[in-house]
Amino acid sequence: MSGWLAGQRALVVGAGSGIGRAVIDAFRAEGAEVAALEIDEAKARQLTADVAGMPVVVGDATTRDANDEAVSAALDAFGGLDVLVNCVGVFDFYRGIEEVAPDAVDSAFDEMFSVNVKSHLHSVKAALPALRESRGSIVLTESTSAYYPGRGGVLYVSSKFAVRGLVTALAHELAPEIRVNGVAPGGTLNTDLRGLGSLGLGDERLNDSPGREAELAGRVPLRVALSGEDHAWSYVFLAAPRSRGITGEVVHTDGGIGVKA
Repeated sequence: MSGWLAGQRALVVGAGSGIGRAVIDAFRAEGAEVAALEIDEAKARQLTADVAGMPVVVGDATTRDANDEAVSAALDAFGGLDVLVNCVGVFDFYRGIEEVAPDAVDSAFDEMFSVNVKSHLHSVKAALPALRESRGSIVLTESTSAYYPGRGGVLYVSSKFAVRGLVTALAHELAPEIRVNGVAPGGTLNTDLRGLGSLGLGDERLNDSPGREAELAGRVPLRVALSGEDHAWSYVFLAAPRSRGITGEVVHTDGGIGVKA
């Protein structure tokens, strides 16, 4: 690939680590100008240090204000916006309904759907006027959990089904001006995906699970444990003007789990 995103102006939400950070690097390698929204101040400082001159906004993607600020920063820096990517997420560490205490259901539901679903709605809403003007594109992060049970708990799986629904609904609503697609990564190495604070899992990182690389490779037909860098090129493909005929679709970067016997 060379110059697939030349001249494109992008905002990556949830950009400080894992897939989001890999998307920034891949987009820049393909010629895009990129701005970032990141909740973690240390990650935001690292982004600023690593990418001189890149607009980086520190804020909570589940809020309107943070997304408005990030879009404004991109517009101020680039004069427009062509691509929105959202990579925000939180995990539930496979908690089934029987493992969620009755008095934790409300708070866990609110946290999961706020992070995994509402953040996508806020980022799209904030970017909409600029994307209409540029006839741009949106790429949201689904998950293999939006297609196959067992790859998360009841809250995570249902939240990712909701993101899958957002891709379909928004692609229908926003055509023909804006394309909307998704990437559905499988399990990913070297992410900072953490658990729900409302379930006491806020300090737990999925990447710290023992034997994770072997476990990821062992459960898919291609026998690969994928990283954020492996997923990032699918975001490039869907965001690129060369994919102008694609909307409402998803790329499954999951090692072929859908053909597993």
